[in-house]
Amino acid sequence: MADGSLSSGSDPRRSLVHRVFVAGAGIMGSGIAAQAASKGYAVTLEDVSEEFARRGLDNARRALEHAAKRGTIGSAAVEETIGRIDIAIGLRRAEGADIVIEAAPENLELKRQLFRELSAVVGPTTILATNTSSLPVTSIASAATDPSRVVGLHFFNPVLQMELVELIPGVHTRPDVVERAAEFARSLGKTVVTSKDTPGFVTTRAMAVMGNEAAWMLYEGIATRDDIDAAYQLGFHHPMGPFALLDLVGLDTTVAILDVLWDGFRDSKYRTCPLLRSMVAAGKLGRKSGAGFYDYPPKASTG
Repeated sequence: MADGSLSSGSDPRRSLVHRVFVAGAGIMGSGIAAQAASKGYAVTLEDVSEEFARRGLDNARRALEHAAKRGTIGSAAVEETIGRIDIAIGLRRAEGADIVIEAAPENLELKRQLFRELSAVVGPTTILATNTSSLPVTSIASAATDPSRVVGLHFFNPVLQMELVELIPGVHTRPDVVERAAEFARSLGKTVVTSKDTPGFVTTRAMAVMGNEAAWMLYEGIATRDDIDAAYQLGFHHPMGPFALLDLVGLDTTVAILDVLWDGFRDSKYRTCPLLRSMVAAGKLGRKSGAGFYDYPPKASTG
């Protein structure tokens, strides 16, 4: 595309958002930053140290370079997009943002602490969004000075490729905040679906049960890893099997999500398969650790 856009979307000016602040420069945060910058937004990518923030910026660059190889953006657009992202250490620079997207690890107390700190920094009209994939938005928002401007915006990995964003209003979220957040997500070229504020929402709840059931089948010797993955792919037209997906999400993240669902519903279908717990204890977390249900050799350095 000549303009470097990754996909069609609303004019960023329509969303009343001009500057985006992403709190957390991990895989999700860096992907969200790359997506927003690719649509013309000025983005600040923040973490607790310069090392982590710069690593996030490098991840954003790699994601954009991959998009260029796929032909979804022009190669010249990579540098132009990266030029819209700056990095920050700490939350002070969130003061000038129109929307803050928290992309910290899936830990309720950590997220609540971030929203306490953000409440003391941001302006009165700033949207506060959490990228939680499973934790109740209302519980996170209760730590904010004004819970009415907190909303869930759940992006998916890899952000540049995945078309969906789940929007989750909390109990106190104002309708105008929901509308502005939805318009912002659409301006990124995403399709927005809305979920009630319940543990796991729609997608995470479905994914967790699917992956957990696959792990139980493997644990019980029903079929091999490869046969289960092939059955899901070919039988349901899934782009990847459940074990490949679990490795992509992270087995530690999956176990944490299942624990949230178990605490929220006390339903036996969310009882974590012992195989998943033992793999996490062994440090086999999936792609992030180099091994999970599959092995992932380290990528050759391009530097």
